[in-house]
Amino acid sequence: MPSEWSNDELSSPGDSDATAELRELEDELCRLAGVHAVRIVGDRSGRPIEVHVLADPSKPAKQTVRDIRAVAQTVFGIELDHRIVSVAQLNTNESNAPVGIELSRAESRARVGAINIEVVGLRAQVRVVLIENDRELTGYAEGSVASAARPQLVAAAALDAVRQGEPAAEAIHITSAEISRFGASRVAIVTVVYVDPPTELVVSGSAVVRRDRDDAIARALLDATNRRLARAERGRASG
Repeated sequence: MPSEWSNDELSSPGDSDATAELRELEDELCRLAGVHAVRIVGDRSGRPIEVHVLADPSKPAKQTVRDIRAVAQTVFGIELDHRIVSVAQLNTNESNAPVGIELSRAESRARVGAINIEVVGLRAQVRVVLIENDRELTGYAEGSVASAARPQLVAAAALDAVRQGEPAAEAIHITSAEISRFGASRVAIVTVVYVDPPTELVVSGSAVVRRDRDDAIARALLDATNRRLARAERGRASG
């Protein structure tokens, strides 16, 4: 397998937007076991001043707070005062899935669970697993092993996974997916088009590269789709 397919290689950009940084922190915290939704309120400088968490009772609330502070500090370099973190524990069923409350798509955004790439000769197959509440959504994409094709393949597999849970995502077309450098940071940028004939709406999503490039590309695709699909969902509900 060519070395270009190693995640440590390319240098990319950073996202200086404070709101985007808080969204990424929310998504990262949702990876924690037992955490179902996170909403962070920031001040004008982008510093978190309130962290609201919905979790199941699989572990004590104090442990959840400690885990949240640890992730914020180690992954983002943000020190959270335990007094600004509030944890609400939901009633759950035998599978620890919340009962008696239905989170909106905006509150229960899908997050990246796993990314797997298999290479055979000159072809590569990408599998992206998204986690949305208690569901796993799996998407696939296949194409060239060329390093230039990798971001597009990962984004396509992530979009395929989104479509498993949201039929409205069939109206989304990926126009570009790339890693860029901004200052000292690397940023994944994915641009998509929402097609609603005769209208075409171009939307972009971004994510700072933290673990690896593939993870950032998948998160950027979600950033470009989550909120728009949430609005479409609310529109159907009110219609």
